[in-house]
Amino acid sequence: MVAMSMRVYRSGLGRIGGSLVFLGLIVFAPAVLWLARLLPAEGPALALRLAAATACVLLLPGAVVIRAYGRPSALSASVAGAFAWSLALLFGGLALTFAIDGSIETTMLAVGAAAAVALVPALLRSPVPVARTHALAGGAVVIAGAGFGAAVWWTASTVYGDALFHLGRVTKLATLDELATIDAVNEFQDGGAHPGYAFPLWHAALACIARLAGVDSATVVLHLPAILTPLALLLAYAAGAALFRSWGGGIAAAVAQAALLGFARSGTGSFDFLALPPTAARALLAPALLALVFTLVHEGRWRRLPVLAAASLAIAAVHPTYTFFVALPIAGFLIARGLLAWREWRDLVRIGAALVAILVPASLYVLWLRPLVEATVSHRPGDIERARGLEHYAGQIDVVDGLFRLAPEMLSRGGAVAVAGLLAIPLVGLAAPRRSTAYVLGGSLAVLGVLLVPQAFDALSELFSLSQSRRLAAFLPLPFALAGVATILGRLRLAGALAALGAGGILQLEYPGEFTYRLVVGGPAWPAWVALFGGLAALVYGIVVRRGIVEAAPVWTAAVALAFAAPVAAAGFDYAKPDDPDRFRLTPGLVQALRTKVPQRDVVFSDLATSYRVGAYAPVYVAAAPPAHVADTAQNRPYERRKAVIEFFRTRDLSIPRRYRAKWIVVATRRFDLPLDLPKAYVDDRFVLYRLR
Repeated sequence: MVAMSMRVYRSGLGRIGGSLVFLGLIVFAPAVLWLARLLPAEGPALALRLAAATACVLLLPGAVVIRAYGRPSALSASVAGAFAWSLALLFGGLALTFAIDGSIETTMLAVGAAAAVALVPALLRSPVPVARTHALAGGAVVIAGAGFGAAVWWTASTVYGDALFHLGRVTKLATLDELATIDAVNEFQDGGAHPGYAFPLWHAALACIARLAGVDSATVVLHLPAILTPLALLLAYAAGAALFRSWGGGIAAAVAQAALLGFARSGTGSFDFLALPPTAARALLAPALLALVFTLVHEGRWRRLPVLAAASLAIAAVHPTYTFFVALPIAGFLIARGLLAWREWRDLVRIGAALVAILVPASLYVLWLRPLVEATVSHRPGDIERARGLEHYAGQIDVVDGLFRLAPEMLSRGGAVAVAGLLAIPLVGLAAPRRSTAYVLGGSLAVLGVLLVPQAFDALSELFSLSQSRRLAAFLPLPFALAGVATILGRLRLAGALAALGAGGILQLEYPGEFTYRLVVGGPAWPAWVALFGGLAALVYGIVVRRGIVEAAPVWTAAVALAFAAPVAAAGFDYAKPDDPDRFRLTPGLVQALRTKVPQRDVVFSDLATSYRVGAYAPVYVAAAPPAHVADTAQNRPYERRKAVIEFFRTRDLSIPRRYRAKWIVVATRRFDLPLDLPKAYVDDRFVLYRLR
């Protein structure tokens, strides 16, 4: 009885101590944010503001929820769950905001209230032990990611391209005092929602960060990628560690992800765009979802299914097609696992349940989105639109017997890491009985089959549009293939690391990569075919032999991955540099005038380049924008709007801007000699803001 009483007493103390530690962690980020806001919003203090605000929006609400019903045993997987739940709560808060005509403060209050309700059961929950080695490895990834994030911060100097489209939505969400409908964040007052971003979940997250940090929305879009870089690498680590059941496999997956998306692309690459929904869905949400799937398969706890549904809903809202692109390799995982280890029927049940949890919320969201998608010209395109798509993506698409397929050169154009990843797919078959082998082989064959078989790719393009179908290539499990080979090559220890170093250097010299928008030369085609047919052969080998090579020690797995990435990183960072200035940028004075002299929601008329930036930096609507950055729907009429702008600057006919309900006109005086007999609200050496009577 005494011993039992002591155990109960110690258990109670452990629960109280764990609750106090958790409460301290919850309070830490808001406290840091409060202190950082006492300092000027520049340099390290700005980074501290953004980091603390990001934690308060993207991690803390979900951390309370996931602890309330029992977090995964791996701390990194818990971060993935917290991230998913935070976005799910934000989704609910934003839906409530639109329902009651609230503002972004309504959204933040709703999320805070939900987290507060979950805090009591979270504090009563017994703490889950943390594996020390995994915690140290995850911490090392975060520290290295912070260093990488510093490079991302240094390269960011201007907002340009697609970022301006997304900045416009963030600006309206953060500024407008009433959000009555989802159309409130559009670029046109009389236009319709963009089907890819109809429910602005990720934009709302950025708006909340901007409000909490007390900074401009443009600052968030510009510098948040540097803050999100450590999180992206930690989530890649979480997925790798959950799949390989090894901290070494987690580090190898994180290194491969950094090399594939960053090092090989002028050092920082896609990490520069983590603030944008497509990149956030691919580099943040997809690894988080995979980490949760692999954790469910290993632990077999059915209470993990709701967080999978939350992650799926978040991806669907941020970038709808990507949920299905993530699900395709998981479906291949299910089939390959059944072929390679059919006796492991519990794994098959868990993977199948995970697929259902992913597909159901995503399908419901797409069902809601369907009217908007069907109104888009690129959805189920006719012959004219197919021809235009083929011309627009010249070199990226092959035509076989009148059907489209992705050019195999596109799969290897990413340089040394992409080529190595494709070649690694068949080699992973040497470790046949593992779950990691089933995911890499099954997932790769599923994606490659759709991309390279014309009938499959053409059908996908009909369903999702050519613009989206070609993006499926980004969901090839190449980081996991490279990590899988690292677990094999690491058995050779130092010799394996040296071999990886040499392979990385040779491949970098031979295949430096091509990252222009239009494919000029591309990568070699043969690695894609080696991956497809070699992967099929490896799958057959695994079915017949059913034996595999024992994996290496975690430290040597990590060493091999780091050695391979070293020459790629050295070559990539040699090309890293700050962004070129935006030659069409607005002057600070004009931005201030648009925010103070022009009422919210008024329509401003200007040329396409200027309009694109006016709609990004001020909570106003424009009459036209570059068609490449506008959803081609009957409501938006991007080409008709462009024609109207050209006609106005040719004729000075004021009936044209009045037709679009414009009350203001901006003229870029260095590009257009267009004096108007209208009152001037603002003038500088580059722009004139006219009031249209």
